[in-house]
Amino acid sequence: MNRLLIICICFFISAPLFSQSEKQKELEEKRQSILNDIKNIQSFLIKTRGQKKSVLTEVEDLEQQIKARENLIRVTNQQANLLTREINNNLTKIDNLRDELATLKEDYAAMIKKSYKSKSQQSRVMFLFSSENFLQAYKRLQYMKQYTKHRKSQGESIKEKTNLLQVLNTDLLAQKKQKEKLIDENRLARKQLEKEQKNQEELIASLKKDENSYVSQINKKQREANALRKEIDALIRAAIAEANKNSAGKTTTAVKTKSSAVAFNLTPEAKIIATNFKSNRGKLIWPVEKGVVVNRHGKRRHPQFPNVTTQTHGVDIATEANADVRAVFKGEVFKIQQLKGANKAVYIRHGDYITIYNNLSSVNVKSGDKVSAKQKIGKAFTHPTTGKAIIKFLVFKNTTEMNPEDWVYKM
Repeated sequence: MNRLLIICICFFISAPLFSQSEKQKELEEKRQSILNDIKNIQSFLIKTRGQKKSVLTEVEDLEQQIKARENLIRVTNQQANLLTREINNNLTKIDNLRDELATLKEDYAAMIKKSYKSKSQQSRVMFLFSSENFLQAYKRLQYMKQYTKHRKSQGESIKEKTNLLQVLNTDLLAQKKQKEKLIDENRLARKQLEKEQKNQEELIASLKKDENSYVSQINKKQREANALRKEIDALIRAAIAEANKNSAGKTTTAVKTKSSAVAFNLTPEAKIIATNFKSNRGKLIWPVEKGVVVNRHGKRRHPQFPNVTTQTHGVDIATEANADVRAVFKGEVFKIQQLKGANKAVYIRHGDYITIYNNLSSVNVKSGDKVSAKQKIGKAFTHPTTGKAIIKFLVFKNTTEMNPEDWVYKM
């Protein structure tokens, strides 16, 4: 019974520690991911070989670095705060265990002393022989067994609580060292952030001198992005119409959509692929092995020009120069699009879902090819002046644009 009680005590002591350790593990994974993002931003954006970057481009690149650095500081603070709570919890548990251990030792000492006195006054045999009847002798024998068992249990309890105390002390020292390390790293991150923010302020000041020109550049890029989005929509609609025409007479499933939308008529095989694609929401691989999102999906105000609103279709991912671009899921290539500036885009169909890989310098697949996840489909275009390699990745369900960040693992 006592042993069961000790196990229960140990469980209730270790359960919060386990929970907090899981949280620490989650935060550490997030911190390492941000550190990797900072490394990639440095490699893919800040340290690119081009020497002819515009001030606007430099500010945008630095903005990515600052956001990542602020995120790093925030997560590191969360880790340090969690460690502070764990340390305080450990200190409380150590104090309680020490009190329990002291009480146990006192009780055990009193028990041993009583046992010794009992032995000096009367032997166990005489204690049994002095019984008035057999039943009394049996009860006295049971009492001696229980007393011996209790002594042994008390000794084991003292040993286990001593070991647990040692473990908590060891954990406490490790947690204190980890917290000191995180505080030091955060101090360095803050210094670097201040340096980057100062640099950014100087660049923004020069931007403001010719604000109209830079706003014009931003608006021009947005018009080009919107035109490309319309072109994609028209291309997808044409592909759906052609696919549905070719499937006429076959057993297909018409997917219900809004009256203004069009949709693929799915064959049983295509329906299975679509279902599998949907079930992998949030688990798809990245379209490049190493990359960092530099423009997230959706509308937002420009950080330097609050009166300007920009909208990103899909996501823009910075990667290594001439990086391999890969399919995120198995499917069929249904279009290779030639874009302005000699860049290309690959469209892959996954049932009634479509993934688009834009801004490729070369393509090594063709329309009609079946592709598998991770299969290389082309090379990312590397800008000859800036040295940047940025691909645009989009996800559609029929003609409805989706947010790729909801589909790709930890994007």
